[in-house]
Amino acid sequence: MKINTNSNTYTIIYACVVVIVVAFLLSFASSALSPKITANERIDKQKQILSSLGISVPQDQVESTYAATIVRDIIVNDKGEVVDTTGGFEIAIKEISADRLPFYECRVDTTTKYVIPLVGKGLWGTIWGYIAVDADCRTIYGAYFSHESETAGLGALMAEKPFQDEFKGKSLYDESGTVISVVKFGAKQDNPSMQCDGLSGATLTTNGITDMLRDYVGMYRQYLNKQSSTNQ
Repeated sequence: MKINTNSNTYTIIYACVVVIVVAFLLSFASSALSPKITANERIDKQKQILSSLGISVPQDQVESTYAATIVRDIIVNDKGEVVDTTGGFEIAIKEISADRLPFYECRVDTTTKYVIPLVGKGLWGTIWGYIAVDADCRTIYGAYFSHESETAGLGALMAEKPFQDEFKGKSLYDESGTVISVVKFGAKQDNPSMQCDGLSGATLTTNGITDMLRDYVGMYRQYLNKQSSTNQ
């Protein structure tokens, strides 16, 4: 029987077959690549945490370096209580909440450091970061920040080393609970030990970083205080 390739029926059937085949191929590709995508996401997160500790290694050494550096990844809450003694890494940064706060205990050379994650809103989308502190839980050892879609050359500079290095050696928060902030670019710093210079031309991103620090350091403060007392 001769098929009429000009008929509407043929066109509809042909289109349906193409859609089914393409959908099958996409589903197969997604399934096949899923383990690799998951592994890459895990390694990227480990790399970001290590970056907050000033550790930079080749991609193929990230997992082994992370395993040797991170002693524990517990879960705490904003009351200063330990919710779980493991599993902090498994909490996606956008899923962090007051009752599920990942907390990383690390060993750098022979010293103890702690890392806490942060997440907030920039000008165009989500921003996030990791802050590493010394054993006193106050002195900032290092910082790492990144973003989804901040403006190149402006807010996107939060992901660059010069901005991140500004945090080193400063106080995360003081006795009154005031948290370190990022001030407007070029503005006078009334308390240099707890303020960093902002990003030029990126006021809203700068404000987002300050809000992120205030909100998340505030949630961790009770546990940081407890840990600091334990280390004395």
